[in-house]
Amino acid sequence: MSINYSEKIPNNVNLANDRALQRALEHWQPHFLDWWREMGPHHFAQADVYLRTAVGVDAQGWASYGAVKMPDYRWGIFLADPVAGRTIGFGDHAGQPVWQQVPGEFRSQFRRLIVTQGDTEPASVEQQHLLGHTCPSLYDLRNLFQVNVEEGRHLWAMVYLLHAYFGRDGREEAEELLARHSGDTDKPRILGTFNEPISDWLSFFMFTYFTDRDGKFQLKSLAESAFDPLARTCRFMLTEEAHHMFVGETGVGRVVKRTLEVMKELGSDDPAAIRAAGAIDLPTIQRYLNFWFTSSLDLFGSEVSSNAASSFANGIKGRPDESQYEDHDCRTASFSLDTPQGREDVPLRNAMNQVMRESYIKDCEIGIKRWNLAIQRAGHEALRLTLPSPRFHRSIGVWAGLSVDPSGNAMEPAEHARSLPRWLPSEADRAFVHSLMRRVTEPGKMAAWIAPPDRGINNLPVEYEYVRLQ
Repeated sequence: MSINYSEKIPNNVNLANDRALQRALEHWQPHFLDWWREMGPHHFAQADVYLRTAVGVDAQGWASYGAVKMPDYRWGIFLADPVAGRTIGFGDHAGQPVWQQVPGEFRSQFRRLIVTQGDTEPASVEQQHLLGHTCPSLYDLRNLFQVNVEEGRHLWAMVYLLHAYFGRDGREEAEELLARHSGDTDKPRILGTFNEPISDWLSFFMFTYFTDRDGKFQLKSLAESAFDPLARTCRFMLTEEAHHMFVGETGVGRVVKRTLEVMKELGSDDPAAIRAAGAIDLPTIQRYLNFWFTSSLDLFGSEVSSNAASSFANGIKGRPDESQYEDHDCRTASFSLDTPQGREDVPLRNAMNQVMRESYIKDCEIGIKRWNLAIQRAGHEALRLTLPSPRFHRSIGVWAGLSVDPSGNAMEPAEHARSLPRWLPSEADRAFVHSLMRRVTEPGKMAAWIAPPDRGINNLPVEYEYVRLQ
């Protein structure tokens, strides 16, 4: 489906045919732009940024590239093409036609899910508000801004659903999405990870690798929904989400590559020597990895959840790639769950959060293997980056608040507290990483703590001026 860019709000949902909805969204639009000016990329409104903009929703040729000032970016409402004859793929309503309207009895559940998903989109922009001032290159600065504008469009996607299908309640929720702010004492964002500060680029790369990967799995589960407009919205959002995870995987990989280069120059893997040479040592990278991975694990919710069971039963939220499973009812199936008391069998429907979390963990391993392959090829057989145990550093679920080490072993609380600086970024670690964050804006040049990318964007050279600063 083509996107109509002649409209005040670009869209492919025939917005002009629903004047009341169009007026409501045009009323929200200036509030969004005010939020962007205040909470979006700081002091870059006049920069010309080489951005991609969606021009269609099919997989082939869906985006165009060109220099854009971010306040002029054409945010809008884009749904993937409908699937003819699509039926509900799971739960108690499996096999029935998908819904084009929200059933009244599921209204509050759908609204809560859409609001929670929508809340994460502006939150990440707010977390990255000041990062542009310490960019390691114009290539990276452009990628940051691409992530930012697409998170802004993902907010539009959820706001459209709230306005179009939830009446006054939806309009009020849409306003609240702009009233909460990441890390705000009085009105923080809904999910804890989205209130964590991102004040350095190593955190940004870890966030886009781990936390945006959680976003991928949440979107894939919602793309299975019986509510077809939600499913179609999330299917298109996944097209854009892939770039965010690419930024994270290649970003961490380039940090590791530069560290390995410095280790070779020094003939040493001593962390102090590596830091003195202006690179980030592998143990510090591991501690950042531990923090963002475990924080992102909490985003899936409790291992045993009546809400998850209800969402699956009612066709609201399925498993990612639901078609790969044989049993789409799961009414009588059980799931073997790891708990502090040992293995426990629970109803599968109640364990859907854990099913998704385990799939997420396997997906996270892919990048870890690539980073470790680079370390191995550099001749460091004994050094590895690893995912910590999902029991470690948890704030939600059966392992929340327990004294567990990264290998998953229980510890005495006092010893655990003393050991945390070895496993999670300390204030000294954060201060060191922050000390490296010096802005580099000469085309093709990179900060000393990160290697150049293997290739540029959209077949352009790495040396291209991806951001023209005013």
